[in-house]
Amino acid sequence: MARLLRNPSARIGGSVLLLILFCAAFAPWVAPHDPLHVNTLGRLLPPSATNWLGTDEVGRDIASRLIFGTRYFLLICLIASTISGGFGILLGLVAGGGSALADTLIMRCTDMLLAFPYILLVLAIVAILGPSLWTAMAAVGIAGIPGYARLIRSVALTVKREEYVEAARALGASEAQIILSTVLPNTISPLIVYLSYATPIAALSAAALSFLGLGAQAPAPEWGAMLVNSRSFLFTAWWAVAAPGLAIFVAIFSMNLLGNGLRDVLDPRDV
Repeated sequence: MARLLRNPSARIGGSVLLLILFCAAFAPWVAPHDPLHVNTLGRLLPPSATNWLGTDEVGRDIASRLIFGTRYFLLICLIASTISGGFGILLGLVAGGGSALADTLIMRCTDMLLAFPYILLVLAIVAILGPSLWTAMAAVGIAGIPGYARLIRSVALTVKREEYVEAARALGASEAQIILSTVLPNTISPLIVYLSYATPIAALSAAALSFLGLGAQAPAPEWGAMLVNSRSFLFTAWWAVAAPGLAIFVAIFSMNLLGNGLRDVLDPRDV
């Protein structure tokens, strides 16, 4: 933690993410207005002291909607990463620490998923399940499973060849004990780094689905949905488009900065 706090990228990215967490936790008290309140007489107003970032096409306060949108952003990151990481870690451990048959079957299934373009696979899953925020998160999570599985499998195969694993096996430890007590702890460092890079991709993909009308549905204050609702006012009310776009950019950029810091801190060559 001390090394992480000394890293400039981690400090900047972590500070922005802490601000997002604060806004999500205290949104009702931080937001100046009700994010769902419609005021047709005040539609597309420019930024002012009353409406910090202006109003949207139906008069809702954009700043309040951005603040409440942090909850959707964090929910997407949590659910999608839990699905991808949970199933990916399990499949990777079974493939890397199990039998050759299990390894072959799991890896061929992940190869089939990786053969599809990422966004096309996500769109296919959403088309099957139906458009909604929950199906978008599930689709993004499922599409991210192969990456986690291949990472954990590669780490497991490397750790299994270490001498201390052979010593544990010679002392009578079962394969399950070796996987849980030796292999799994060694996957934490690369898993944290990969998680910091895969989570922004998941959040960006969910925002893209909302932009296409396949994710969060109106009137939810989700940043991707806010973009699609205001895109036709790009030249007449630029603030309605710029605000959610910048929010997505800042959130994703901060997560990437934190990922860079974690990579530097967890690099064993620098210890």
